[in-house]
Amino acid sequence: MPHADSLILTLVAGFVLAFVFGMLANRLKLSPLVGYLVAGVVVGPFTPGYVADTELAPQLAEIGVILLMFGVGLHFSPRDLMRVRKVAVPGALVQIAAATVMGWALGRFMLGLGDVESLLLGFSLSVASTVVLLRALEERGQVKGEIGKVAVGWLIVEDLVIVVALVMLPLLVSSAGEPLSPGALGANIGWTLVKVAAFVGLMLIVGGRVLPWLLVRIAHTRSRELFTLGVLAIALGIAWIAYGVFGASFALGAFVAGLVLNGTPLGHNAAERSLPLRDAFAVLFFVSVGMLFDPTILWREPLAVLGVLFIVVVGKTLAALAITSAFRLDRAASLTVGASLAQIGEFSFILAALSVYLGAMSRETHDLVLAAALLSITLNPFVFKLIDRMGAKPEPPSAQDKAAAGNPATA
Repeated sequence: MPHADSLILTLVAGFVLAFVFGMLANRLKLSPLVGYLVAGVVVGPFTPGYVADTELAPQLAEIGVILLMFGVGLHFSPRDLMRVRKVAVPGALVQIAAATVMGWALGRFMLGLGDVESLLLGFSLSVASTVVLLRALEERGQVKGEIGKVAVGWLIVEDLVIVVALVMLPLLVSSAGEPLSPGALGANIGWTLVKVAAFVGLMLIVGGRVLPWLLVRIAHTRSRELFTLGVLAIALGIAWIAYGVFGASFALGAFVAGLVLNGTPLGHNAAERSLPLRDAFAVLFFVSVGMLFDPTILWREPLAVLGVLFIVVVGKTLAALAITSAFRLDRAASLTVGASLAQIGEFSFILAALSVYLGAMSRETHDLVLAAALLSITLNPFVFKLIDRMGAKPEPPSAQDKAAAGNPATA
């Protein structure tokens, strides 16, 4: 039974250790995400010392997922995607398929997993972290350049695939992790798609008029805290409506809410106001993921860890290089896109956690995904140094790119 002070203890331990290890990672020229994950490992049940509330942390992480997906919707730009659609759309889809097949082969023939779990392993390894990608491009001054637009467009397509997967995955496996019968699967998919379509249609038609009007009314109060609270209430409230009323996921509801607000006059202000809250709960999300990670798998199953890491760092990079070369991108652009995708992060965690919840993935396989994420994020800066030696070093950043780098974006 949790103690009365478990919430404050979990928050204090999570934020303080995340700050300490995040700063340490930053000093080592690594992504702060590595520090946040390590902080979770430190307060998790698999390491000695204080153990945070393992029941409360996932609930706080769920809020982090909602706000992350809300941010994805707020930053989703159909215009930017259309500019690079000829490369980003087929490239992302083919790369996801290639990584999923490699992960399936690894799980099926080397780890002895079933087909469903092997496919979920590969799918979890196929999606790169938007947070890590943007940070890397910002440091290189390439966010606004053509290479940055292709890489970000690629990630937008991957994010959209994840949104669809989060809706469809519960329908494709039963609580025992086995495929549903064709009749039950067809009925479930049909009914769920009807409810999801009703929710999306309601949000785009009704929400598209009500939410901007509501934000304007809140803005007229000239109260910054009320506006921030209103944005948070909209994100969480619509996520709950999607889940509780329409049977969709929290993530889908938050994404659609952000998407509706994205095109409104106050959409930029909504993104700006929600950013600190999203950052804070995103930190808790990564800490809670670290709590679920059993670090002993690194020496218990070293070959399996090396296998998943090889797929993420080498396999995905080679697939991206082949795809971008087929579309006749120059050498520097191909190398940069390939290096940008040589890591996995937040959406891989969400997919793996949902798979475990549905009984379709074991805790051991889940730990392999987390190990691949932790190691690939750590190695990503060195991958960029390698491609720079191969001819991908960017030109000195322009004033516009320096301004963008001074205001880091997160998803």
